[in-house]
Amino acid sequence: MELRGRTVLITGSAKGLGKMTALTLAQRGCQVAVNYVNSEKEAAELVQRLESLGVRSLAVQGDVAKREDIVRIVEQTNSALGPIDILVNNAGPFFRERRFFADYGVDEIEYLMRGNLLGVMELDHLVLPMMREKRWGRIIHFGFGKAAEARGWTHRAVYAAAKVGLVSFTKTLAEEEASHGITVNMICPGDIRGKNKERTMEEARLEVDGETPVGRPGTGEDVARVIDFLCLPASDFITGNIMDISGGLDPIQPLPVLNQRKN
Repeated sequence: MELRGRTVLITGSAKGLGKMTALTLAQRGCQVAVNYVNSEKEAAELVQRLESLGVRSLAVQGDVAKREDIVRIVEQTNSALGPIDILVNNAGPFFRERRFFADYGVDEIEYLMRGNLLGVMELDHLVLPMMREKRWGRIIHFGFGKAAEARGWTHRAVYAAAKVGLVSFTKTLAEEEASHGITVNMICPGDIRGKNKERTMEEARLEVDGETPVGRPGTGEDVARVIDFLCLPASDFITGNIMDISGGLDPIQPLPVLNQRKN
């Protein structure tokens, strides 16, 4: 249990991919702060489940798009569980509705940028002194498939811009903090939706997914096990990387393909 006793903050972890990551790291013996915005009931239930594994845990409400919430999330985690050793920036607003950039409101643009880029940077900035003092830390960012290629993504202009900006920030921060024993990596989940976010790989192998080249749907376990690996002390040589966890699926379809489908 190489991570036993480490304090982990996972944003947006009451459900979905964040929840699976919380369970995985708790099984390693980590203390886990579960962050949520509206899912208070689910967060409380997860905290109970984590504590049943023999680790300390707490639920912390807050929106990563709001600076005052970010400060409070870090302060409450530090007060209850101690300095943060591992930060998993899982939370990030995303609008499922397909819209061109011109159809977004200014407030929506700002919210998406803050939730997916500026808020992440501010969270990192708050925890870095804790990690530097210990000369050890793990920071995980979340992107989307092919984010490292900085391709255009029709109907997702703002979200894509924020995440692509985060790609550059991930690489820069990794270089700057390497001498302090801190690694910074980005994982880019494929199109993992609904119940699959909290399913295991074993469950997914019982199904066929014709869109994914590997032939099965992706799961929360697929994502959590990569994060788990990156957090291990022995993974200290892996930093500044952008990793697709997609089963080979390319989520970005060019505009001509979208237009053909409309016709």
